[in-house]
Amino acid sequence: MILAAGFGTRLWPLTIGRTKPAVPFLNRPLIGFTIDYLRRHGINDILINLHHEPESVRAQIGDGSRFGVRITYAVEHPEILGTSGALDNVRELLSDETFFVVNGKIITDIDLKAALKSHRDRHALATLVLRNNHAREHFREVHLTEQGRIDRFGEFPTPQTSHSPLMFTGIHILEPAIFDYIPRGVASDSVKDVYPKAMAEGKAVMGYVAEDSASWYELSTLERYWAISAEFMRREGQTMTMDQDSQIDPSSTVRNSILWKRVDVRAAARVTDCVIGDDVVIPAGAKYHRSVIVRAAITADAPPPEKANAGKVQGENLVVPF
Repeated sequence: MILAAGFGTRLWPLTIGRTKPAVPFLNRPLIGFTIDYLRRHGINDILINLHHEPESVRAQIGDGSRFGVRITYAVEHPEILGTSGALDNVRELLSDETFFVVNGKIITDIDLKAALKSHRDRHALATLVLRNNHAREHFREVHLTEQGRIDRFGEFPTPQTSHSPLMFTGIHILEPAIFDYIPRGVASDSVKDVYPKAMAEGKAVMGYVAEDSASWYELSTLERYWAISAEFMRREGQTMTMDQDSQIDPSSTVRNSILWKRVDVRAAARVTDCVIGDDVVIPAGAKYHRSVIVRAAITADAPPPEKANAGKVQGENLVVPF
């Protein structure tokens, strides 16, 4: 199951009109990378939960046939159900065998087969795939016992944290018996509501630590979206990506930037380290740096959520620095 119901508030305004996993990354929907990842590991039957802007995923993914998988959608209405409430919503489809749950906002090559072997060898009820957070990024620490059981979910590390903490990657391996701990018919969260209950009863809620050589990217903020896009571009020797029907005047400079569909960069403009949304016109002579730029008109009925970066309307565009 791919979790794709979230509002993507920290990615606003890129999530206006689309859910976070439907945001384009290198000219394809982010969730497409997760589908490919699962298929490469032999997983061909995939559930996707939806809530915010559900058609933004359906329109791009369809029945999954072009990805070589079979997709079943589960729409959460009227309220979003949370990570384990989402499972409760489709428990009859997940009650027969071991299943994976993967966050729809990640790109990774972590070895799922190795994680599954660890899960089965230790007869786990649940295995959370972890990784070393050497950079001490803003992800909650996960504490393990010497036997590899999850002891507790901790706080966020700081630059002064003396050790290299473990963090959760958003990949779960679960047995159907996990439904004994998921409340029926209500929103609930796996880390807050479900795993602690199972752990308190002595159930094997384990951690599998991925190899340091495995890649893992999580695109949940404007800063991370731009930085990870720029990293992928550098690998390909590119200084920008440009989706269909976009154009740049020859006298303009565009560097380290992502242009979505039908962007028009006019004469003598200078754009560096930016993300430019669909149908944006960059005026002649304009200068933008480290900003997300969308058409101001699309925000008329979509005010910024609480966690969003503040922006400023400049002409016909909304400019949101990051």
